Amino acid sequence: QGHLVESGGGSVQAGGSLRLSCVSSGYTYLAFCMGWFRQSPGKERERVATVDSEGKADYADAVKGRFTISHDNAKRTLYLQMNSLKPEDTAIYYCAADSEADCTYTDDGNLLVEPNFWGQGTQVTVSS
Repeated sequence: QGHLVESGGGSVQAGGSLRLSCVSSGYTYLAFCMGWFRQSPGKERERVATVDSEGKADYADAVKGRFTISHDNAKRTLYLQMNSLKPEDTAIYYCAADSEADCTYTDDGNLLVEPNFWGQGTQVTVSS
């Protein structure tokens, strides 16, 4: 019914910034819950930031104060502004959206329901 395409990744020095974009097509952008996830070698995929259908954003503890999630309905685009990047932020970043459930969180900070639409990912590499 739709798909997501990420862009904006790259290689930066620690302390630098990047802005990731995720463009949706079809009905994907009309999802209840949208957000960004990341996965690095040897690590489980983790939630970075999500925003629900009412515009309420929630961030993983590791990125609070440094990353900002936003979206532009007219452009059908989801963004992740990443500032003060650290080497541990190095990962493949994926955008995702769910077509049937809004953002609901477990006690450990994970989404109760995994999004059902995913992008292909964009690599972010932060060097020290």
